[in-house]
Amino acid sequence: MDTTDPDIYFDEKGHCNHCNDYYDRISKLIYQGEESDKQLIQLVNTLKESGKNKEYDCVLGISGGVDSCYTAYLLKQHGLRVLTIHLDNGWDSDTSVKNVKNVVTKLGFDYQSYVIDWEEFKDLQIAFLKASIVDAEIPTDMAIPAIIHQAAAENNVKYVISGGNYATEGILPKSWGYYAKDMRLFKSICKKFGVKKLKSYPTFGYKTEMYYKFIKGIKTLYPLNYVDFNKAAAMKVLENELDWKYYGGKHYESKFTGFLQSYILPEKFNLDYRKATFSTQICAGEITRDYALTELEKSSFNPIKIQEEKEYLCKKLDLSLSDFDKIMELPPKTYKDYPNDNDKIEFIYNSYRKLVASKLLKR
Repeated sequence: MDTTDPDIYFDEKGHCNHCNDYYDRISKLIYQGEESDKQLIQLVNTLKESGKNKEYDCVLGISGGVDSCYTAYLLKQHGLRVLTIHLDNGWDSDTSVKNVKNVVTKLGFDYQSYVIDWEEFKDLQIAFLKASIVDAEIPTDMAIPAIIHQAAAENNVKYVISGGNYATEGILPKSWGYYAKDMRLFKSICKKFGVKKLKSYPTFGYKTEMYYKFIKGIKTLYPLNYVDFNKAAAMKVLENELDWKYYGGKHYESKFTGFLQSYILPEKFNLDYRKATFSTQICAGEITRDYALTELEKSSFNPIKIQEEKEYLCKKLDLSLSDFDKIMELPPKTYKDYPNDNDKIEFIYNSYRKLVASKLLKR
């Protein structure tokens, strides 16, 4: 990590706040050996108990990527009945589509694909690109929990399973992303830059999240935090047992996400996601700092293929190359440049975290 994160600071030893936070806090939240093994068994038992007399024990969002596919594999190993949900937003790579099909078929899980209205979604993506904020993935990041929670509620399932984990995603600067559940920001950008009226797009603001959590009683669990999760080892398991294939880069299971993180963010915002990924892997002991620095000397995108990827994106979004170049030339902005509910969301989430912490202390 470096000063491309404006909020970074270093101690007298030259260690940054991200790494110190990882060792002080996050390292205690990843796999802890026997204690984590017990917690995983408790989690599995909770899911099975909740699923009694129901068709499913839990709902899992699956993208075709390593984390969600390995989570599906893990759940199968523990005998859980899983409804898998996939958001088809029009950007799946051919490899990720095959991965999803192979994984759910070989594991014997039921599968539902939610095909989003492309004209609405295309308009949303263009609007967020024109807004010139790093959070161009908000249209996808909002829709995914919306369809997953909807499926859970429809099937009377009380647990949503996520492939998110601290082992590979423990470090991510706050300035590199924003809440996808801020409906005020979402609506303000749609109003300013959008053209189409949304009729079927599934929204999921913080109020909707509270409804599902407190009224419907649906909770989200992260089982990968209770296993010794190593991405390289997980990929080998998936390849050997589920005919899974690697899609060429972090988040390249989605062509849009891959292009955004490898090209748009570093070229326009001087933001290289690899720094956060490598930093997490260094702290987890998976790679060395020297290896990471050597990798960072290489371009984040393939210079030979990038023009082809750019033309593909523009054609799919009905943008000319000159229109795209104009978007890239717009001055970078943040959520603060638009109406937002950041203070309200921060207060709610901080209060909730304190409530959870106090309950844990009383046990």
